[in-house]
Amino acid sequence: MSASSSALSHRGLMVSSRDNHFASGASAKAALESVKAIESVLGFPFRDPSLMRLALVHPSYCNENGLDPIESYERLEFLGDAVLELSVSTELYRRFPDADEGELTKIRSSLVRRETLAQIARRIGLGGCLLVGKGVESTGGRQQDSVLAAAFEALIAAVYLDQGNEFTRQMVLRLFDLELDQVEQAGGPPENPKSLLQELVQSQGLNPPKYRTVGSEGPDHGPVFTIEVLVNDQVVGTGNGGKKSDAESAAARAALAALSGNV
Repeated sequence: MSASSSALSHRGLMVSSRDNHFASGASAKAALESVKAIESVLGFPFRDPSLMRLALVHPSYCNENGLDPIESYERLEFLGDAVLELSVSTELYRRFPDADEGELTKIRSSLVRRETLAQIARRIGLGGCLLVGKGVESTGGRQQDSVLAAAFEALIAAVYLDQGNEFTRQMVLRLFDLELDQVEQAGGPPENPKSLLQELVQSQGLNPPKYRTVGSEGPDHGPVFTIEVLVNDQVVGTGNGGKKSDAESAAARAALAALSGNV
């Protein structure tokens, strides 16, 4: 083993059991194809492909294949959260020279929240590259916001460890280009859809919207809620989400789209 590989192993960035596990069978083929797919989207090859493989392993895959939980993407997720916040915060500081701390915090929160990260993860096809357990697969878990957001943070950390800070910062800006432009054009973070819906129905003299849970699917650790929003006892929107608050926001957005055409 080279000196550099030894140093990486000492820091816990390369786990021999993980590499051995992926070295044979269907897992090896799936991992290799996933790494190549992500490298193609990102536009560069990893110096250390084991980092990329690690970023694609959902905890459920470890549970079902007798692997140590540390061999999932969770440690990378922890690091990626910090890397994302720094990259986004730096760009917002540059783009909004007149915004105060509170305004910058609100904008950053809208960009690094679960739904936004999941949205970007879907754009690059990250969900289809993940190694997940059969239970998660059977419930469509690889496309859940919570799973995609966590994997996206892990991906960012893998790039950071492999390519360094400046390279990663530029990549983050490229991946967030659409969202950053939307925020800049709007002059701030998007409005809360539930607040906008309430303002709309009140302006029309209608009763305040009410939300009700009509379904919940998936495992306890990753449920998907279905919620309807009613105005004057009529269903005007339905939404899904990994949290009830996310499902309510999705329902409110659907209601806004439906009701705005009737204003």
